[in-house]
Amino acid sequence: MTDRLVQLLECFELKANVFQTGPLCHSGDFGTEKDVGYIHILQQGSLLVESNKHKPLTLSEPSLILYMDTTQHRLIPIKKATHTLCASFEFGAGLVNPIFSGFPEVICLQLEDLTDLKNALHLLFKEASDNHCGRQAVLNRLIEVVFIQILRDLMDEQRIHIGLLAGLAEPRLEKALNALHKEPAKAWSLEELASTAGMSRARFAAKFRDIVGMTPGYYLSEWRICIAQALINKGKPIQLIADTVGYASASALSRAFKAHRGVTPTEWAKQNKNI
Repeated sequence: MTDRLVQLLECFELKANVFQTGPLCHSGDFGTEKDVGYIHILQQGSLLVESNKHKPLTLSEPSLILYMDTTQHRLIPIKKATHTLCASFEFGAGLVNPIFSGFPEVICLQLEDLTDLKNALHLLFKEASDNHCGRQAVLNRLIEVVFIQILRDLMDEQRIHIGLLAGLAEPRLEKALNALHKEPAKAWSLEELASTAGMSRARFAAKFRDIVGMTPGYYLSEWRICIAQALINKGKPIQLIADTVGYASASALSRAFKAHRGVTPTEWAKQNKNI
Protein backbone atom coordinates (compact mmCIF):
# COMPACT_ATOMS: atom_id res chain seq x y z
CA MET A 1 0.00 0.00 0.00
CA THR A 2 1.30 3.44 -0.92
CA ASP A 3 2.14 5.66 2.04
CA ARG A 4 -0.19 8.64 1.75
CA LEU A 5 1.65 10.78 4.30
CA VAL A 6 5.34 10.13 3.65
CA GLN A 7 5.90 12.99 1.17
CA LEU A 8 3.99 15.44 3.34
CA LEU A 9 5.89 14.60 6.50
CA GLU A 10 9.25 14.63 4.73
CA CYS A 11 8.50 18.07 3.32
CA PHE A 12 7.01 19.82 6.33
CA GLU A 13 9.20 18.71 9.28
CA LEU A 14 6.71 18.33 12.09
CA LYS A 15 7.99 19.63 15.44
CA ALA A 16 5.95 19.47 18.64
CA ASN A 17 6.41 20.64 22.21
CA VAL A 18 4.50 19.32 25.22
CA PHE A 19 4.21 22.25 27.63
CA GLN A 20 1.62 21.14 30.19
CA THR A 21 0.83 17.83 31.88
CA GLY A 22 -1.23 16.92 34.92
CA PRO A 23 -3.78 19.01 36.84
CA LEU A 24 -5.12 22.10 35.08
CA CYS A 25 -5.65 24.42 38.02
CA HIS A 26 -6.69 27.60 36.21
CA SER A 27 -7.82 28.76 32.79
CA GLY A 28 -5.27 29.23 30.04
CA ASP A 29 -5.25 31.21 26.79
CA PHE A 30 -3.65 29.86 23.62
CA GLY A 31 -3.39 30.61 19.92
CA THR A 32 -1.59 33.95 19.82
CA GLU A 33 1.64 32.66 18.24
CA LYS A 34 2.02 32.74 14.48
CA ASP A 35 2.07 29.41 12.59
CA VAL A 36 1.50 27.30 15.69
CA GLY A 37 -1.23 24.70 16.16
CA TYR A 38 -2.31 22.98 19.37
CA ILE A 39 -3.27 19.56 20.69
CA HIS A 40 -5.07 19.41 24.04
CA ILE A 41 -5.91 16.06 25.61
CA LEU A 42 -8.42 15.87 28.46
CA GLN A 43 -7.42 12.83 30.52
CA GLN A 44 -9.95 13.22 33.34
CA GLY A 45 -12.36 15.77 34.75
CA SER A 46 -14.39 18.34 32.86
CA LEU A 47 -13.29 21.15 30.61
CA LEU A 48 -14.84 24.17 28.92
CA VAL A 49 -13.22 25.28 25.65
CA GLU A 50 -14.03 28.78 24.43
CA SER A 51 -13.10 30.62 21.23
CA ASN A 52 -14.59 33.44 19.18
CA LYS A 53 -14.39 31.16 16.12
CA HIS A 54 -16.59 28.32 17.33
CA LYS A 55 -19.31 27.54 19.88
CA PRO A 56 -18.19 26.69 23.42
CA LEU A 57 -17.32 23.03 23.96
CA THR A 58 -18.10 21.37 27.30
CA LEU A 59 -16.16 18.13 27.69
CA SER A 60 -16.73 15.58 30.44
CA GLU A 61 -15.22 12.48 28.79
CA PRO A 62 -11.54 11.91 27.92
CA SER A 63 -11.13 13.80 24.66
CA LEU A 64 -8.63 15.19 22.17
CA ILE A 65 -8.94 18.75 20.88
CA LEU A 66 -7.01 19.80 17.80
CA TYR A 67 -6.47 23.31 16.47
CA MET A 68 -4.78 23.16 13.08
CA ASP A 69 -4.27 26.89 12.65
CA THR A 70 -3.67 30.00 14.74
CA THR A 71 -7.02 30.17 16.53
CA GLN A 72 -7.20 31.94 19.86
CA HIS A 73 -8.91 29.77 22.45
CA ARG A 74 -9.22 29.28 26.20
CA LEU A 75 -9.28 26.14 28.35
CA ILE A 76 -11.29 26.46 31.57
CA PRO A 77 -11.28 23.58 34.08
CA ILE A 78 -14.75 22.89 35.46
CA LYS A 79 -13.70 20.43 38.16
CA LYS A 80 -10.67 20.55 40.44
CA ALA A 81 -9.54 17.08 39.35
CA THR A 82 -9.21 18.08 35.70
CA HIS A 83 -6.03 16.68 34.14
CA THR A 84 -4.80 17.64 30.68
CA LEU A 85 -1.82 17.24 28.41
CA CYS A 86 -1.20 20.18 26.08
CA ALA A 87 1.24 20.57 23.21
CA SER A 88 1.98 23.00 20.41
CA PHE A 89 3.17 21.99 16.96
CA GLU A 90 4.55 23.64 13.86
CA PHE A 91 5.80 22.80 10.38
CA GLY A 92 8.79 24.08 8.44
CA ALA A 93 6.56 25.81 5.91
CA GLY A 94 4.09 27.28 8.38
CA LEU A 95 0.46 26.30 8.82
CA VAL A 96 -0.59 27.53 5.38
CA ASN A 97 -0.08 24.24 3.58
CA PRO A 98 -2.20 21.58 1.87
CA ILE A 99 -2.41 19.32 4.93
CA PHE A 100 -4.74 21.72 6.68
CA SER A 101 -6.95 22.66 3.73
CA GLY A 102 -10.59 21.95 4.48
CA PHE A 103 -10.11 21.60 8.23
CA PRO A 104 -12.71 23.06 10.62
CA GLU A 105 -11.58 25.59 13.22
CA VAL A 106 -11.43 22.86 15.85
CA ILE A 107 -11.53 19.06 15.81
CA CYS A 108 -12.78 17.35 18.96
CA LEU A 109 -12.72 13.55 19.31
CA GLN A 110 -13.40 11.28 22.26
CA LEU A 111 -10.44 9.08 23.13
CA GLU A 112 -12.63 5.97 23.20
CA ASP A 113 -13.22 6.46 19.46
CA LEU A 114 -9.48 6.60 18.73
CA THR A 115 -8.74 2.90 19.20
CA ASP A 116 -5.64 2.94 16.98
CA LEU A 117 -4.10 5.63 19.21
CA LYS A 118 -4.56 3.61 22.41
CA ASN A 119 -0.97 2.34 22.67
CA ALA A 120 0.65 5.66 21.79
CA LEU A 121 -1.56 7.55 24.25
CA HIS A 122 -0.77 5.01 26.98
CA LEU A 123 2.97 5.58 26.48
CA LEU A 124 2.44 9.35 26.37
CA PHE A 125 0.47 9.44 29.63
CA LYS A 126 2.90 7.08 31.37
CA GLU A 127 5.89 9.21 30.39
CA ALA A 128 4.07 12.35 31.52
CA SER A 129 3.40 10.83 34.95
CA ASP A 130 7.00 9.70 35.48
CA ASN A 131 10.08 11.83 36.02
CA HIS A 132 12.77 10.03 34.04
CA CYS A 133 15.76 11.77 32.46
CA GLY A 134 15.03 12.88 28.90
CA ARG A 135 11.33 13.16 29.76
CA GLN A 136 10.69 16.31 27.70
CA ALA A 137 12.35 14.91 24.59
CA VAL A 138 10.36 11.68 24.86
CA LEU A 139 7.09 13.57 25.38
CA ASN A 140 7.77 15.71 22.31
CA ARG A 141 8.50 12.67 20.14
CA LEU A 142 5.46 10.78 21.42
CA ILE A 143 3.06 13.67 20.77
CA GLU A 144 4.45 13.84 17.21
CA VAL A 145 3.58 10.15 16.82
CA VAL A 146 0.10 10.87 18.18
CA PHE A 147 -0.32 13.73 15.71
CA ILE A 148 0.61 11.51 12.75
CA GLN A 149 -1.81 8.86 13.97
CA ILE A 150 -4.52 11.51 14.19
CA LEU A 151 -3.95 12.40 10.53
CA ARG A 152 -4.16 8.69 9.69
CA ASP A 153 -7.39 8.36 11.67
CA LEU A 154 -8.94 11.39 9.99
CA MET A 155 -8.31 9.75 6.61
CA ASP A 156 -9.21 6.18 7.53
CA GLU A 157 -12.45 7.17 9.26
CA GLN A 158 -13.20 9.87 6.64
CA ARG A 159 -13.76 12.49 9.32
CA ILE A 160 -12.68 15.27 6.94
CA HIS A 161 -14.89 15.74 3.88
CA ILE A 162 -13.00 18.36 1.90
CA GLY A 163 -9.32 19.17 1.49
CA LEU A 164 -6.13 17.17 1.03
CA LEU A 165 -6.82 14.49 3.62
CA ALA A 166 -10.25 13.93 2.10
CA GLY A 167 -8.56 13.54 -1.30
CA LEU A 168 -6.04 11.06 0.10
CA ALA A 169 -8.93 9.07 1.57
CA GLU A 170 -10.42 8.61 -1.92
CA PRO A 171 -8.53 5.69 -3.59
CA ARG A 172 -8.45 7.12 -7.12
CA LEU A 173 -7.53 10.67 -6.13
CA GLU A 174 -4.92 9.25 -3.76
CA LYS A 175 -3.00 7.81 -6.72
CA ALA A 176 -2.85 11.16 -8.51
CA LEU A 177 -2.00 13.11 -5.36
CA ASN A 178 0.81 10.72 -4.41
CA ALA A 179 2.28 10.97 -7.91
CA LEU A 180 2.08 14.76 -7.84
CA HIS A 181 3.64 14.92 -4.36
CA LYS A 182 6.50 12.68 -5.46
CA GLU A 183 7.34 14.67 -8.60
CA PRO A 184 6.43 18.32 -8.02
CA ALA A 185 8.79 19.58 -10.73
CA LYS A 186 7.09 17.56 -13.45
CA ALA A 187 4.93 19.50 -15.91
CA TRP A 188 1.81 17.55 -15.04
CA SER A 189 -1.08 17.76 -17.46
CA LEU A 190 -4.67 17.17 -16.49
CA GLU A 191 -4.72 14.15 -18.81
CA GLU A 192 -1.70 12.57 -17.08
CA LEU A 193 -3.16 13.04 -13.62
CA ALA A 194 -6.54 11.69 -14.72
CA SER A 195 -4.85 8.66 -16.27
CA THR A 196 -2.90 8.04 -13.06
CA ALA A 197 -6.20 8.10 -11.16
CA GLY A 198 -7.82 5.79 -13.73
CA MET A 199 -10.52 8.32 -14.56
CA SER A 200 -11.65 10.38 -17.49
CA ARG A 201 -10.31 13.91 -17.75
CA ALA A 202 -13.68 15.56 -17.01
CA ARG A 203 -14.59 13.18 -14.20
CA PHE A 204 -11.21 13.57 -12.54
CA ALA A 205 -11.25 17.38 -12.74
CA ALA A 206 -14.73 17.57 -11.22
CA LYS A 207 -14.05 15.05 -8.45
CA PHE A 208 -10.71 16.63 -7.56
CA ARG A 209 -12.28 20.08 -7.28
CA ASP A 210 -15.25 18.80 -5.26
CA ILE A 211 -13.19 16.81 -2.75
CA VAL A 212 -9.83 18.62 -2.54
CA GLY A 213 -11.48 22.04 -2.85
CA MET A 214 -9.38 23.43 -5.69
CA THR A 215 -8.42 22.57 -9.25
CA PRO A 216 -5.55 20.14 -9.87
CA GLY A 217 -3.50 22.93 -11.45
CA TYR A 218 -3.92 25.25 -8.49
CA TYR A 219 -3.15 22.45 -6.06
CA LEU A 220 0.09 21.68 -7.90
CA SER A 221 1.10 25.34 -7.70
CA GLU A 222 0.25 25.46 -3.99
CA TRP A 223 2.23 22.27 -3.32
CA ARG A 224 5.24 23.74 -5.12
CA ILE A 225 5.07 26.92 -3.06
CA CYS A 226 4.85 24.94 0.17
CA ILE A 227 7.95 22.96 -0.78
CA ALA A 228 9.66 26.23 -1.64
CA GLN A 229 8.85 27.59 1.82
CA ALA A 230 10.30 24.49 3.48
CA LEU A 231 13.48 24.78 1.41
CA ILE A 232 13.80 28.50 2.16
CA ASN A 233 13.67 27.59 5.84
CA LYS A 234 16.60 25.25 5.21
CA GLY A 235 18.61 28.08 3.66
CA LYS A 236 18.61 26.74 0.10
CA PRO A 237 19.32 29.26 -2.72
CA ILE A 238 16.31 30.48 -4.68
CA GLN A 239 17.56 29.19 -8.05
CA LEU A 240 18.02 25.69 -6.64
CA ILE A 241 14.54 25.86 -5.13
CA ALA A 242 13.09 26.95 -8.46
CA ASP A 243 14.70 23.95 -10.17
CA THR A 244 13.44 21.60 -7.46
CA VAL A 245 9.82 22.67 -7.70
CA GLY A 246 9.57 23.05 -11.46
CA TYR A 247 10.02 26.74 -12.25
CA ALA A 248 12.27 27.79 -15.12
CA SER A 249 13.93 30.61 -13.20
CA ALA A 250 14.17 32.28 -9.81
CA SER A 251 12.06 35.15 -11.12
CA ALA A 252 9.32 32.75 -12.24
CA LEU A 253 9.28 31.21 -8.77
CA SER A 254 9.20 34.67 -7.20
CA ARG A 255 6.14 35.64 -9.27
CA ALA A 256 4.30 32.44 -8.38
CA PHE A 257 5.29 32.76 -4.72
CA LYS A 258 3.95 36.30 -4.51
CA ALA A 259 0.71 35.29 -6.24
CA HIS A 260 0.13 32.64 -3.54
CA ARG A 261 1.56 34.32 -0.43
CA GLY A 262 1.38 38.03 -1.22
CA VAL A 263 5.13 38.50 -0.75
CA THR A 264 8.31 37.43 -2.57
CA PRO A 265 10.41 34.52 -1.27
CA THR A 266 12.97 36.98 0.10
CA GLU A 267 10.31 38.99 1.92
CA TRP A 268 8.77 35.80 3.31
CA ALA A 269 12.16 34.62 4.54
CA LYS A 270 12.77 37.95 6.31
CA GLN A 271 9.35 37.79 7.95
CA ASN A 272 10.17 34.32 9.20
CA LYS A 273 13.67 35.37 10.30
CA ASN A 274 15.47 32.98 8.01
CA ILE A 275 17.85 35.50 6.46
